Amino acid sequence: MDEQQIEEFVFQVVADVGACMSGPLVLIGDRLGLWAAIADRESVTSATLALATDIDERYCREWLAAMAASRYVDFDGDDGFSMNVAQQLVFSNPESPVYLQGAFGISQSGWLDEERISEAFKSGEGMPWGDHSECLFTGTARFFRPAYVHHLVQEWMPAVPGMVESLERGGRLADIGVGLGESTVVMAKAFPDATFVGFDNHEASIAQAKELAKREAVSNVSFHVADAKGIDGTYDYVSLFDCLHDMGDPQGVIEGALARLSSGGRVMLVEPFANDELADNLTLVGRVMYSASTFLCVPNALSQAGGESLGAQAGEARLRRIAEAAGASSFERVAETPFNIVYAIGA
Repeated sequence: MDEQQIEEFVFQVVADVGACMSGPLVLIGDRLGLWAAIADRESVTSATLALATDIDERYCREWLAAMAASRYVDFDGDDGFSMNVAQQLVFSNPESPVYLQGAFGISQSGWLDEERISEAFKSGEGMPWGDHSECLFTGTARFFRPAYVHHLVQEWMPAVPGMVESLERGGRLADIGVGLGESTVVMAKAFPDATFVGFDNHEASIAQAKELAKREAVSNVSFHVADAKGIDGTYDYVSLFDCLHDMGDPQGVIEGALARLSSGGRVMLVEPFANDELADNLTLVGRVMYSASTFLCVPNALSQAGGESLGAQAGEARLRRIAEAAGASSFERVAETPFNIVYAIGA
């Protein structure tokens, strides 16, 4: 036996177990306002943090030690703890481009729904998105919102030929698979003269999307419950954000979207960053994507008519083949981030 190899692997797994056990504590810190309270102060002790958040000091003391062991907060000595800039951007600032609290909500749903997913493994049946725990829906919205706020209007939309100009002139855009409506509302606020229509087959999510539009006082957007292939109307542009790989008939969805375009329009397809070969996706980001895909994306796709399951790491070559089979005249990668790739698809 290679004892060093075994030891290194054991401690790798120990680190992973620690990450898993820290996850609920991250959520507790978010629920009880602990992250914000630490970020607002130069340094805290368990006593001062407990007083600021009205929680029990003994729980607070242990929580701080656990977060310091995870390097999620800094231990300053003499019972003091603080958050550096990176920690604040990730845990306490919802407007940060790298805010990751939502990812813990998504992960939570995997644990809560594990029994149901295990049964799907054995039966081969799917599990619809709407059958998951509520934390999935809110976690997903919080996870993707930073990308929409910091990249969508500034980088992604300008990269799609003619999109910005069309919407500035009062064009129409259909947003398919909107979830809680974050992407649609961000675009609607940026282009007040345009019309935005959001579609999702999950009724509870559409209800929350409508509430979001009301809170943000956005009047040029509407939301409707509809299957991705069953949208109506004619649009200058159609968008799909991180959802095509969740659908049982991705080719049919693209066909339907292209059929709804006016002359010269495009489909803006945003998908998780992925290379074409499995070996090239075995990264930290790929680990997250393949894991989420196993308990979210694949089961949802298998639950739908058609039952084709792309998975969250489909890769550009496969997406291109689907677009071409759907009748697309063009397929172009126009933008990317470490987490997403943006494609423009022409009718």
